[in-house]
Amino acid sequence: MRRGWKMALSGGLRCCRRMLAWVPVLVIVLVVLWSYYAYVFEMCVVTVANTVEKVIYLTVYHALFVFFIWTYWKSIFTLPHQPHQKFFMSYGDKERYENEERPEVQKQMLLDIAKKLPVYTRTGNGAVRFCDRCHLIKPDRCHHCSVCAMCVLKMDHHCPWVNNCIGFSNYKFFLQFLAYSVLYCLYIAATVFQYFIKYWVGDLPNTRSKFHVLFLLFVACMFFVSLMILFGYHCWLLSRNKTTLEAFSAPVFLSGPDKNGFNLGFIKNFQQVFGENKRLWLLPIGSSPGDGHSFPMRSMNESQNPLLANEEHWEDNEEDARGPHHLSFL
Repeated sequence: MRRGWKMALSGGLRCCRRMLAWVPVLVIVLVVLWSYYAYVFEMCVVTVANTVEKVIYLTVYHALFVFFIWTYWKSIFTLPHQPHQKFFMSYGDKERYENEERPEVQKQMLLDIAKKLPVYTRTGNGAVRFCDRCHLIKPDRCHHCSVCAMCVLKMDHHCPWVNNCIGFSNYKFFLQFLAYSVLYCLYIAATVFQYFIKYWVGDLPNTRSKFHVLFLLFVACMFFVSLMILFGYHCWLLSRNKTTLEAFSAPVFLSGPDKNGFNLGFIKNFQQVFGENKRLWLLPIGSSPGDGHSFPMRSMNESQNPLLANEEHWEDNEEDARGPHHLSFL
């Protein structure tokens, strides 16, 4: 009886947690819906008097709005990819691993299994990266998300504002969402500003639209600043071919830690997320190369292009030279 109550309580708590996880998304949706009403009706229809200006404002606005909503939708509802079945332990291996009490033997068992897989990264102490909750050998750049309760390929972070894990399957969409969000806020602020001034100095009548126009500018500027900082940070990560997790903890390879282990140069780093088809770069359509289980590494490319090694040396020297100033700026 007690066990039944505990299971029911646990299930109820999980259900409540899943519902609460949608609150940040609901907040964003409500703000966007209000911004649509405030801009289209209170600003363009009521406040703007010139017909040509109305048409231009509304045409550009709706183009940005469609891409903004489209990329947000894709960021939310594109499910994170899990590792292929071959990375999971077989029932026999799992049973032997769990029954084995000697850590060194367990470590050797994982090494034997990993030899059959395209795995090149290790833990800090040199062991094979193993998830004891999913019972699988983690592919390179794969991490376990405690919120999603699963291992996610090329995991970047879990974002509460989209209630989803950002990783290999939707990182392109997330970057596009940030970019179109910045443009959306910037466009609203730029076109509303002159009417904000007119309301402020009293050139326009004190109507209901005044509140919406004034508040619209403040909200657009506030979101623009915060989104621009986040977008700038992810552009820097993209230029170095890093995830958020790798920026805080450098990946460890067979040869040791290497913070630039996946850095192939700006163009190839960009193509690792957006692909080589330029027609798809602005569209939220999947175009990232590969399957998310293995990635080209700098060490392999250096043998083909020795300039990459020199480039890293120059980058490290530049970072060392500006290190104290950079830290003080942060």
